[in-house]
Amino acid sequence: MAPDAGPTARLTSAMLVGALRRRVAAAGGFATVIVKGDEISGVILIQTLEKGELSGLFERVSNFAGGHALLRCGPDVGEGVQAIDAYLARRRRSDPDLWVVELDIPQAERFAVETLC
Repeated sequence: MAPDAGPTARLTSAMLVGALRRRVAAAGGFATVIVKGDEISGVILIQTLEKGELSGLFERVSNFAGGHALLRCGPDVGEGVQAIDAYLARRRRSDPDLWVVELDIPQAERFAVETLC
């Protein structure tokens, strides 16, 4: 019988957001924490932009296989910034531990997937 290795260590939300911000900055982009959530286990939402233009909203979710995935969430970008802002406000009211991070860099979704998943 193999010895119990104990609980699996996992990176905190704050560590993941910090790593994502550093990677984006190192590649010449901008990463800003719009709303700071729970340091340990807050859900992370990523708002992506390219040259200042909103391109998507994504949420880091469990893939139920021990890992994570990044899924598009919220209203369609075509509905405008007001719809996105209203969605984020609703999410914050229901989950005050939520992180909202804005990335302005080409292929922002790729950076988020590579860092958070």
